[in-house]
Amino acid sequence: MPYVHRSANGEIDSLHRAPSGHAAEFVDSADPHLQRFVSEQAGLDTYARLDAEFVRVLEDLIDVLLLNGNLRVADLPVAAQAKLVFRKDWRERSGGQPMPSGFAASAFVEVIDDSAFGDPGSLRPSAE
Repeated sequence: MPYVHRSANGEIDSLHRAPSGHAAEFVDSADPHLQRFVSEQAGLDTYARLDAEFVRVLEDLIDVLLLNGNLRVADLPVAAQAKLVFRKDWRERSGGQPMPSGFAASAFVEVIDDSAFGDPGSLRPSAE
């Protein structure tokens, strides 16, 4: 390792353990182009991890606001409600924290029990 595939402009765009039809060029692991490619990929992975961790912070913030009564689920747009319910349900099933009060658990991700959200009519835009 590594065998590389290069883009049309000569930049490394993928690494492979073994030679293949599109990645037959062997590059020494000390090659500066290879080092740059690996560093860039690590940077992207780090950013994605940090982004995922920040999403978790936002989820926890929303939980605190809901539990303290500073925010009602019905205050959020319907699409945001659906995403939160989906993530809470997934986290609960995967061994994460249980869903806070204000969210109705459902066996179906696509169907949301909106009775916990208050009056569904209050979510519709007025005809005025």
